[in-house]
Amino acid sequence: MSVTINTPQTDPIDPELLARWRRIPVPVIVDLASECQIDIALRPLLPPGRQPSLFGRVVTARCSPPDFGSVLHAIATIREGDVLVIDAGGEPGWAMIGDVLGGHLHRLGVAGIVCDGAVRDTGALAGMAGLSVYSRHINPRGPVGASQGEVNAAVRIGGCTIAPGDLIIGDDDGLAALRPAHLTDLIEPAETKLSLEARWISRLAADEPITRIFGLE
Repeated sequence: MSVTINTPQTDPIDPELLARWRRIPVPVIVDLASECQIDIALRPLLPPGRQPSLFGRVVTARCSPPDFGSVLHAIATIREGDVLVIDAGGEPGWAMIGDVLGGHLHRLGVAGIVCDGAVRDTGALAGMAGLSVYSRHINPRGPVGASQGEVNAAVRIGGCTIAPGDLIIGDDDGLAALRPAHLTDLIEPAETKLSLEARWISRLAADEPITRIFGLE
């Protein structure tokens, strides 16, 4: 077998629109569009308050563990600011990436790694400032073989279909994936929700009755 490498055409995203999305937390996104949520079992590598935020466009690698050939080929195509999304089918038995490839991605300025499977060398990965890592499992056993898989195909990660070029956002609470159409359709509702939450916080700080704030009267 061989690794299938796709070269999809992805349109650029307006930088101003991206800047607006950088201000939107994952809980607001999933409140508005639950289909964008990725399974909460894919957890950030670092504890709350220490996990770097994740924000970038997707490059996918579909693996057949223990083979990690698609990961190698995906890394050959990845660019600064991208996010490597590894579909290992949730398999816990072999890590698909560790400090060697993670360190290379860090040097390239890649935004992060999302692995629906296992990663290893977590202490080293956690020390790579700015590299945001999420995974379903941790396993010290490494991959075997590099001749199978597919690069830049749509994948199913944690109940969410993710395509190359989608925007993936992660914070301490979890992950969300946004298709290009979502970016335009959801930004104003997301900003409105964020403003509403800010008003709630302000009114609570002013000791306004909670029953009035939330319309319970």
